[in-house]
Amino acid sequence: MFSAQGPTFGELCVQALSSVERGYDLLAPKFDHTPFRTPRGILDATAEALAGLGPFTDGLDVCCGTGAGMHTLRPVCDGRITGVDFSAGMLARAQDAHPDATWVRADARALPFVEGFDLAVSFGAFGHFLPRERPAVLAGIHRALRPGGLFALAVGAPAPLTSPAYWVEVGFDLVMRVRNAVWRPPFVMYYRTTPLRALRDDLAAAGFEVRVEPLSTLGAGRDGTPRCGLVLARKAGAR
Repeated sequence: MFSAQGPTFGELCVQALSSVERGYDLLAPKFDHTPFRTPRGILDATAEALAGLGPFTDGLDVCCGTGAGMHTLRPVCDGRITGVDFSAGMLARAQDAHPDATWVRADARALPFVEGFDLAVSFGAFGHFLPRERPAVLAGIHRALRPGGLFALAVGAPAPLTSPAYWVEVGFDLVMRVRNAVWRPPFVMYYRTTPLRALRDDLAAAGFEVRVEPLSTLGAGRDGTPRCGLVLARKAGAR
């Protein structure tokens, strides 16, 4: 799962026993050599789907990490592209990789933007928010978008009960719950706390009109359903 340039087991243990912010500061130099980085295929499929939904001028990547989402924003945005994250270490890596973008350090639960963007995306971040925190994140994204703006979020199909992936996710979440019950500061990262139905309900409550489109280029599971879908949440108003 990890390349030779990735973190060691000991480094991962230190990260897991830190806060989310400190953990990602520590992981940042090797983050792009881990399976935690969003695969390029998902980024490209998202950009392809968004290409027909524009035009977009200014784009925002929420919880941008080392800047992988710029590969999605840059092809579809004609203006400024911005990443926001609360890890200074991750932002430093993002700045090195994408010096033409704007980088802002802020907590996604209190985004500092007001109607500054036509498009917002986020990749692999929502497991870092407890269900009770998700409405604040989505309200901030809604506030950051101009009227008619779009928030796009790639969501993988849930692993079937009979698959090893399902039990890996369940086991990981259980370990994290035990860790957070006995160790401070907490490290919030769960795989199964953002079901699609709950996400759609929270988006609607934040004021979005929501639909989901399949990312068909990423293939389908054994039952024929898409492996990944793109949640498209539109802020009301004229574009």
